[in-house]
Amino acid sequence: MAAAPIGLSWAPKLPSLPSSGGSSSKKGSAPTQSIDAKDSLWKPSSELVDGLFVPPRDPRKLNKMARKNVKDTTGKGWFDMPAPTITPELKKDLEILQLRHVMDPKRHFKRSGKSKALPKYFQVGTVIAPASEFYSSRLTKQEQKTTLVDELLSDPKLKNYRMRKVREIQETRTPGGNQKWKNKGRQTFKRAKDRRK
Repeated sequence: MAAAPIGLSWAPKLPSLPSSGGSSSKKGSAPTQSIDAKDSLWKPSSELVDGLFVPPRDPRKLNKMARKNVKDTTGKGWFDMPAPTITPELKKDLEILQLRHVMDPKRHFKRSGKSKALPKYFQVGTVIAPASEFYSSRLTKQEQKTTLVDELLSDPKLKNYRMRKVREIQETRTPGGNQKWKNKGRQTFKRAKDRRK
């Protein structure tokens, strides 16, 4: 090697690789290691080499890491819509949306299905009212709430409807006065049996 002009020389430190069955090594002798373990660049796969991560050599571990790194999306057919993290507020809003056929008597919605499971993939947007509907169908600042549940609970029309429905259900399920205590004899059994039907 020629001498460096400034007096410095650099060469990469590489570990010597043992020759596999070549003519230079004898059959009975073990391969010699010329560089110590501190000087060699090879380290276990769990450690970092020069600040870089060395992936494991096991294909099963590689596949497991690749599966973890893949984002949970709907796929190309739905423009790779990601699955959002469900917060308690979002969970309440989704449950209310599933019960929307019960909320308003004037509106009829198709039921979401028999499954009570919440959807995994969805997006939440903000309705921006146009300038032409400034007075007709825009919510005032007092009516605007942070979540859908708060808006429904603060609506006076829906509140009156809910209270009326609760009263109707209570009236149908409560027994009429103390008639059941007046029944005597064998008729009590028959009437109790009729009530169970």
